[in-house]
Amino acid sequence: MGSIKSGTKRYRQINLAFFMAGFVTFITLYDVQPLLPEFSREFGVAAAWGSLPLSITTCALAVAMLFAGTISETMGRKKVMVASLVATSLLAFVTSQTSTLPELVAVRLVQGVVLAGLPAVAMAYLSEEIAPASLTSAIGLYISGNAIGGMTGRIFTATMTELVSWRSALAVIGVACLLLSLYFAKSLPPSENFKQRPFAARYFFTSLFKQLQDPGLLCLYGISFLIMGSFVTLYNYITFRLLGSPYYLSQSLVSLIFLVYMLGSFSSSMVGGQVERFGRSRMLFLTIATMVAGALITLAHDVPTVVAGIGVFTCGFFGAHTIASAWVGSRAKSARAQAASLYLFFYYLGSSVSGTVGGLFWARHGWVGVVLLIMGLLCLGLFLLKALTLCAEGTCNAKNAVARLDALRS
Repeated sequence: MGSIKSGTKRYRQINLAFFMAGFVTFITLYDVQPLLPEFSREFGVAAAWGSLPLSITTCALAVAMLFAGTISETMGRKKVMVASLVATSLLAFVTSQTSTLPELVAVRLVQGVVLAGLPAVAMAYLSEEIAPASLTSAIGLYISGNAIGGMTGRIFTATMTELVSWRSALAVIGVACLLLSLYFAKSLPPSENFKQRPFAARYFFTSLFKQLQDPGLLCLYGISFLIMGSFVTLYNYITFRLLGSPYYLSQSLVSLIFLVYMLGSFSSSMVGGQVERFGRSRMLFLTIATMVAGALITLAHDVPTVVAGIGVFTCGFFGAHTIASAWVGSRAKSARAQAASLYLFFYYLGSSVSGTVGGLFWARHGWVGVVLLIMGLLCLGLFLLKALTLCAEGTCNAKNAVARLDALRS
């Protein structure tokens, strides 16, 4: 673990660099989300097919994430992250030049692969360089950059699409992100606690397998799948709901719901101090329960209440993600890059699977069906949290954790 503490100049330098990196990652990953109804309209496809430019990216990101950590242990943390940011910025511009859905999906697939070099490696870098007492706060600030990047991309592309075109919006994002990527390359300090390893396929598979043997980490991976799947499902299809009957809101007006990401940025920054006060298990339960409450509030029919529900849900999600991701970094005793890669593999896999399956629920059951899907995912997340709590208490192995949960249910 690192020794850089909060309040120091180096800590602020690292956090600002990663805030920018998180911004670039999420603006290029999610800039197409408010455009899904536009893709369905322009290319003449159903909602589930129209979601592919986002789902294929998160799916490719999830798979590539498994390899990104190991590659960074051979090439170096900073080199991999810089290459990832520059490449995704250039591909954001290439995306703006596509003219058919297959072309768009193909470029977004490649973009998902190159994006993998930042998120998993960022968590490993922070775990190695930042002091344990300051780690949750540092990751919270990094996730704040994610939140603001995601918010900016969604609002900007939706507004530009209404004024000019979605292709112009993506071109501008590509150029802006390239400049921010160059800032990251210049400002991020080199790793001090990183130990380079020669690439070995055997080490790659054995280190991944080792992380999968820890029941506590397995619970955290499952929670990441479920909370991210819920989050993306809600945001994918709330645009379809508000653009259609009985609301018929404009694209730019609907995009303003992404301003609630500011609340998510606040909650991810704030939750670190609350974890130190109340404990991880209690705070993770509270944040997931907040997501449940927010999803139920969105069943209301008036727009202000729906937006309030989205805000509550968003605060809960970013808090839960901050706690769970920091928990992975501290629970993994070795090969932290692989542990982080697995966490994010399940995180983005949840986005891909639920983000597309949600389209089927939307088509058949409307918004009520989408909320029922989200509720089912979050209830499973709370079940896994109970198992995780047993592991944190030191009474956990794979068999007795299941046995104790069976006893609790009966």
